[in-house]
Amino acid sequence: MRPRCETALATEWAGAELTSAKTKDVKTVFDINAITKILPHRYPFLLVDKVVEYEAGKRAVGVKSISMNEPQFTGHFPGNPIMPGVMQIEALAQLAGIVCLQMEGASPGSVFFFAGVDGVKWKKPVIPGDTLMMEVEIKSWKPKFGIAKATGKGYVDGKLAVDVKEMTFALAKP
Repeated sequence: MRPRCETALATEWAGAELTSAKTKDVKTVFDINAITKILPHRYPFLLVDKVVEYEAGKRAVGVKSISMNEPQFTGHFPGNPIMPGVMQIEALAQLAGIVCLQMEGASPGSVFFFAGVDGVKWKKPVIPGDTLMMEVEIKSWKPKFGIAKATGKGYVDGKLAVDVKEMTFALAKP
């Protein structure tokens, strides 16, 4: 016999239409097709689903929808799936890559490699069904050397889940 799910909500039923309408003012800047033209990553390692805010050369806000169908959840952890922290950092790095790969000095076909990360703090688990809202800000870019530095944060339901004080990237030109 299946266990019953008891609903403890004291609010009125809103339905799919009204619930969906809560995000109607959030515009997609880059959809998944645009992202795959910028980033070299592909399934199962493409970790940015869309970009909803973008300031060229400076910052971006992106979305990662967490699904139980992702391969890491078969082993991390059986019966208690949690998005690995390193994958949260990689998702932030990919969002930073979307900004960096469109900056002056990054020619088409260039790739940014992760060169370092400092000051990481995890505040809450990210689990299947969550939407990880990420923001990154490019703090410095030295086109002569191909080095970029950025910060990043990820939120679930408006609460900080991951905070990265500094990510460093190195540009590899084609």
